[in-house]
Amino acid sequence: MGAPRLSPVARAGAPAPRPLAEEAAVALVYNGTTQAVMMATPADLEDFAAGFTLTEGIARALSDIAELEVVEHPQGIECRMWLAEDRAEALAARRRAMAGPVGCGLCGIDSLEQAARPAAQVTAPLALPRSEIPAATEALRAAQPLHDATRAVHGAGLWVPGEGLVAAREDVGRHNALDKLAGALARGGADARRGAVVLTSRISVEMVQKAAAMGAPAVVAVSAPTAAAVRLAEAAGMTLVARARDGAFEIAAHPHRIVERPPHVA
Repeated sequence: MGAPRLSPVARAGAPAPRPLAEEAAVALVYNGTTQAVMMATPADLEDFAAGFTLTEGIARALSDIAELEVVEHPQGIECRMWLAEDRAEALAARRRAMAGPVGCGLCGIDSLEQAARPAAQVTAPLALPRSEIPAATEALRAAQPLHDATRAVHGAGLWVPGEGLVAAREDVGRHNALDKLAGALARGGADARRGAVVLTSRISVEMVQKAAAMGAPAVVAVSAPTAAAVRLAEAAGMTLVARARDGAFEIAAHPHRIVERPPHVA
């Protein structure tokens, strides 16, 4: 499922209708059982399903997803996945261990324990030149055709120092955009440990958790982090760069990966 559908809306005095971003109910279904239902932009859903599965720890690697298909229904879309036997058993045990569903509202998670889970430890030795941080946010902004059309979606990309923006995805949900990026990287054989995740949104706890699950050593965002996100990034060893706008930025955690010049420059 590729380019998203757009719906036009007329504006008073406007010469032509302006498109609106679509969103649809997307169910993440594992071995016949629905794990989560998300409102998402109905595009790049294979990436979304794979990325969500990886960033939420349901699979440890893309190879744990034995099969994936996207099925459209009148009321929404199912991303049907079949997991390797050991991961299917682990997910079933996780469901049995739940004390009961709680309305956390956090990216389709199923318990308060999942909301409070620590982030994976990040150890990749990234060296991100200061001069590339504005370039990274500008490159992501230039890679958002849906945002250009609607002004209503978030973006997530991976910036590799010396190479530039190697992948980007968009969605009405900031978590979804990051999951789509994670899935795109995994399905394309790209390694998030080589670069910095770049976001058009604020940095919240779940964004740190997902970026850490990807192995990304740094996150660069145009908006601010939450206090809890900074604490989690500090504990995980992740570099956070926030409020990266108009050539300026703030380093909120682990500044050692931000360098004055590329390592190969004397």
